[in-house]
Amino acid sequence: VQLVESGGGSVQAGGSLRLSCVASGFTYSSSCMAWWRQRPGEEREGVAQIDSDTSTSVVNSVKGRFTISQDNGKTTLYLQMNSLKTEDTAMYYCAVSDSWCYDTGMKEHYFSYWGQGTQVTVS
Repeated sequence: VQLVESGGGSVQAGGSLRLSCVASGFTYSSSCMAWWRQRPGEEREGVAQIDSDTSTSVVNSVKGRFTISQDNGKTTLYLQMNSLKTEDTAMYYCAVSDSWCYDTGMKEHYFSYWGQGTQVTVS
């Protein structure tokens, strides 16, 4: 399994970024794909997830601002981030679980595969 993120960068508060994650090497039809982030000095937290049936969920802190989606082939995962805040500054990771998103409860140990991360800095 290979996950490669891109799209991070520096942006002013109120701006937008779109993260991408190109995925390969797993069964797309039975997996949960998610975006996680880790702020300096903090634990990694789940931000948004999408099931193979395209149902999605996001955490309350980004609701209405972030949108998770996939391309039709489900090989690329996106995170559209609007109205960015300074507290969104973090390393963002793409992750895959072999479980349904609902079953993961957005708990880190359910996600077996991780990308290398892409840095988002909001000032």
